[in-house]
Amino acid sequence: MRDWQLDRRIDKRINDLAKMFNPILRGWMNYYGRYHKSALSRALMHLDLRLARWAMSKYRRLRRHRRRARYWVQDVRRREPALFAHWRLLYRATAGR
Repeated sequence: MRDWQLDRRIDKRINDLAKMFNPILRGWMNYYGRYHKSALSRALMHLDLRLARWAMSKYRRLRRHRRRARYWVQDVRRREPALFAHWRLLYRATAGR
């Protein structure tokens, strides 16, 4: 995940990032979901933090505002729960809230 350099891909939209990383995420979920679920959930939550850092780099209003960037990612997740593959898995139980 560190090699992806998300915070440097400010020329991409979040939909483009989802298209790039969903096949990798699905592979991780298929393998680690069966053998090491706790490590998988930590890694996928870490990806959300990386997405918040990406948003801080891309959008001026989120710069230097970590909490606001995390809320922005949560808002996108609430609006488009099927955008990233791991959002379907981790957050389907809280979709109605």
